Amino acid sequence: MPLLLVLAKGVLTGVGKKPSPDAALPDTRLRLPAVRIDAARMAAYARVCGFPPDGGEVPITYPHILGFPLAARIMAARGFPLPLLGLVHTSIEITRHGPLGPQDRPELTVYAEELRPHHRGTEAVVVTEARLDGGLVWYDRSTYLARHRTGHEPEGAAGREGTAAREPLPVVEKWELPADLGRRHAAVSGDYNPIHLYPLTAKPLGFPRPIAHGMWTFARCLAQSPGPLRAARAEFRAPVLLPGAVTYAAEGDAFELRGGPDGGRVHLTGSRVSLA
Repeated sequence: MPLLLVLAKGVLTGVGKKPSPDAALPDTRLRLPAVRIDAARMAAYARVCGFPPDGGEVPITYPHILGFPLAARIMAARGFPLPLLGLVHTSIEITRHGPLGPQDRPELTVYAEELRPHHRGTEAVVVTEARLDGGLVWYDRSTYLARHRTGHEPEGAAGREGTAAREPLPVVEKWELPADLGRRHAAVSGDYNPIHLYPLTAKPLGFPRPIAHGMWTFARCLAQSPGPLRAARAEFRAPVLLPGAVTYAAEGDAFELRGGPDGGRVHLTGSRVSLA
């Protein structure tokens, strides 16, 4: 089933769901053997995200894109306890265990690992694995949040989104993001969530304008790395409205995106580990 239809199905199956960290989580595992990596599509993805189009290996974030249709199928199923519509990607951890090139045919496996409480609702942990000849070459652990009332707000949680308590990292570049960035990323990733497309489709979901894909902000930051990466992680703290401007800041292995009138709004924080 095309990803767009899976997302549409998820809107319907989510009706009436009441998220809770105590809900039963199906043990569904979806596998896709011998996945063909379309070199032209991968190059288009690299261009949109700022990676070199001929880097030899696939961009470190690209297997997440390949596996997302399977993740969407799991989260769109009626038995999945969280509604797909409105789920927010809150964090990601990627580990590269071995090389993966565009000529390879990896087996992808995706499954929901756990539900856990969050100060704004319930999070699902979704794992994506890529294997070659049975050996793990790439691993992704992502969290997705369904917002709902929890009855409490832990101390310090209110400041988790929007501003950071520590000193900001040194600014490296400022990026001007065009209004069509969400549509461009959707075209190369297949993620046509309406919050990323147009003001008309974003407003019913609570946003005055479309927002950038979290995976684009993560990938764009990682594309700044001078060499291949062994691991990377990020927390998505606040949405990036389109069009808009953000500052990319970095020091050592740490990086962040900031925005807002005074540059104090934190959109993303992360870190990376170089392969060398």
